[in-house]
Amino acid sequence: MSTPTAHIAARKGDFAKTVLMPGDPLRSEFIAKTYLENAVLVNDIRGVHGYTGEYHGKRVSVMASGMGQPSIGIYSYELYNFYDVENIIRVGTCGSYHPDLHVRDIIVAMGACTDSNFAAQYRLPGTFCPLADFELVRRAAEECERMGVHYRVGNIFSSDHFYEDDNSGMTWAKMGVLGVEMEAAALYCNAARAGKNALCICTVSNSFTHPEEETTAEERQNSFTKMMEIALALA
Repeated sequence: MSTPTAHIAARKGDFAKTVLMPGDPLRSEFIAKTYLENAVLVNDIRGVHGYTGEYHGKRVSVMASGMGQPSIGIYSYELYNFYDVENIIRVGTCGSYHPDLHVRDIIVAMGACTDSNFAAQYRLPGTFCPLADFELVRRAAEECERMGVHYRVGNIFSSDHFYEDDNSGMTWAKMGVLGVEMEAAALYCNAARAGKNALCICTVSNSFTHPEEETTAEERQNSFTKMMEIALALA
């Protein structure tokens, strides 16, 4: 496919080799305007804002993914395969299953379990285990240590359902899964298929073991800055 694509208005070369990918277009705009110098809007189709600028002299892009695996599946596929992007770092929010993880703590998702059928397209004779790039995981953990951020590295659950009819999500906790979000597994599948690199860094926005802890939509959009700074340090 030539560029621009059906979903991204940018032209070849408009994106940096590393793209930060929040779900929320407003969070994409916040990152660009808060952290990037000389940020240029390179995509706004369907309100999915994408920017390219500089962070400490390094060219970096940020673009929203939308919600869910079908959405991030489209955007990350096109970035990897049509725009020569090498690294995508998801910076999102998640619900925590682990009693040691509280609101505003960080999960570095080494692996992504899922209830999605996304990987069925590869026609593999078994179950594929979507994993992050180890070097990105290692460096993210080092940045968390350097910044004094409370974090855990491990499995996350990428669910296709925000509202579950049987409320069974917590059953993943018995297998050591740290929390739940909705995008990482598809991103990791696309990275593996394209021979590229991916990582999901999530800030805990709510807890299933500490239900009294809550955050507002505005806080999730504008105040979860530690994960943004960790991702930018990797870039």
